[in-house]
Amino acid sequence: MVKPYNKFIGILGGSFDPVHKGHVTISKIALKKIKLHKIYWIITKKNPLKKKAHFPIEKRIQLAKGSAKNFKDIEVLYLEKIVKSSRSINIINYFRKKKSKNIYFIIGSDILLELHKWKSWKKIVKLIKLVVFYRKGYGRKSKNSIVAKYLKNKNIIYIDNKPINISSTILRNKLKKKL
Repeated sequence: MVKPYNKFIGILGGSFDPVHKGHVTISKIALKKIKLHKIYWIITKKNPLKKKAHFPIEKRIQLAKGSAKNFKDIEVLYLEKIVKSSRSINIINYFRKKKSKNIYFIIGSDILLELHKWKSWKKIVKLIKLVVFYRKGYGRKSKNSIVAKYLKNKNIIYIDNKPINISSTILRNKLKKKL
């Protein structure tokens, strides 16, 4: 039996504004391919690189929990009040103290291009393994990103998944057109 602290866990963070099938799909792939024991969807109040969230945090948490309810290996958490921060480095440190030091940080290849702009990004990539999912138009660029070059293919796993043609931005735009 694996002790709780030695489990391999994944963190998929973001505003989930709104949650969509892509979040579920990459979580299922990561659980299977990397043999993770659990994935935590960490919902943030607001993406620090964006101006505002479109849906209230309570609604986003509710929708995410609804999307994850049939998956015992996916847990939705909102930790900003506990951790007193939405910054990834603080969330990772919280998980390292409370859950496991075997953390896989799940991102899209589009995020890998921006990761060097995050607070304490060099500390982040030393503490976790990056799991990078392909996003259309970002695959090759992401492999030449500042972070990828810094890591020299260490602590980074590229998942060659089929493109998932959905994003929170696409969903928000469709909703705006309906209103």
